[in-house]
Amino acid sequence: MSRAAVEVEDLLKVVLVLVVVWLALEIVGEVFDLFVGLLNLFPTVIGVLIVVLIVLWLLDRI
Repeated sequence: MSRAAVEVEDLLKVVLVLVVVWLALEIVGEVFDLFVGLLNLFPTVIGVLIVVLIVLWLLDRI
């Protein structure tokens, strides 16, 4: 078997593995972006909670 005698099935397997790795990296990237987006939302939620607590305190609801 010479060096250039690579079967088509072997090449398709290599391409399939590369596509699976690419898709897995895309999914991991999207999950990471979602997690970072949720972390960026936390300061806003904390600010709203503080405002609500202050308003409730001033209205003697706490």
